[in-house]
Amino acid sequence: MFEKISTVNMSKEQWRKLRQNGVGGSDAGAICGVNPYSSPIKVYRDKTENLQEESDNEATRIGHDLEEYVASRFAEATGLKVRRSNFMYRSKEYPYMIADVDRLIVGEDAGLECKTTSAYNADKWEDGKIPLHYVIQCYHYMAVTGKRIWYIAAVILGQGFVYYKLEWDDAIILQLIKMEGNFWNNHVIPRVMPEPDGTDACNQILNEYFHTARKESSIRLSAEFDEKLNYRDRLMQQIEVLNIEKNRIEQEIKLAMGDNETAETDTYKVTWSNVETNRLDSGRLKKEEREIYDNFVKVTTSRRLSIKPKINSEKGATNGKYDQAA
Repeated sequence: MFEKISTVNMSKEQWRKLRQNGVGGSDAGAICGVNPYSSPIKVYRDKTENLQEESDNEATRIGHDLEEYVASRFAEATGLKVRRSNFMYRSKEYPYMIADVDRLIVGEDAGLECKTTSAYNADKWEDGKIPLHYVIQCYHYMAVTGKRIWYIAAVILGQGFVYYKLEWDDAIILQLIKMEGNFWNNHVIPRVMPEPDGTDACNQILNEYFHTARKESSIRLSAEFDEKLNYRDRLMQQIEVLNIEKNRIEQEIKLAMGDNETAETDTYKVTWSNVETNRLDSGRLKKEEREIYDNFVKVTTSRRLSIKPKINSEKGATNGKYDQAA
């Protein structure tokens, strides 16, 4: 069972605050580690920080503006009738789970998730495929509302329209409830940040959290980090070897292609095309038009992580091979 909270006439700020009080469908994939654009640390930040309202990016605006079109295309393609819900749902059994659904299906125990994606992502929707974080989002909505079916429809801009049907799966939903409960009860409630997961999204949030270093401040890391840093050093060596091998293969392809723009095998299409790039010559501008340069230059602050092996004073040598920066 669930409770319903009306979103009619609700301001965007009120809606954002309401979403902070639970795990929503778009959060679920990140918590499960399958969203390429988010991470558990990002969701944790969203739920625990009083963030200033962020303006929607262009992709978000397009998705919102075309939601009605996607719903109409779905109704046209399936013959099903859809309607807005105008409510946010909260599970009574698992109150940390909330759902703000796109559409409900009239006369059927089902809902609809509407998506818009670029042509560059068309392959992710081919042959019945659905991006995994969207699959998790739909099962999250089923878990909250109790509905046994959830449809997902997507307009691939300039290319086409697809829709798929997902049905209730006890194993998936029970695991989802467990993972979201662990995240909420062991991280959000006690304010314990989740472990890093290696994603770019996680790195971005850590940089936002700890944006500026306190000058000349220092700590001593625990002994376990010696093992981690040694492992990182070994990984860097492997990456260097693999990059050389990757470059060698690419160089063989370039040699075989010569001045041809494209090439094909039975399974791959290769493009080696011309790219024109316009870059501002900041050095020349600074030298010849210093006043203009000073008026438009923007100073930003960021942090650079540098990891270097310490010199062993007894042997006059380093503990490792690399002087690395990350």
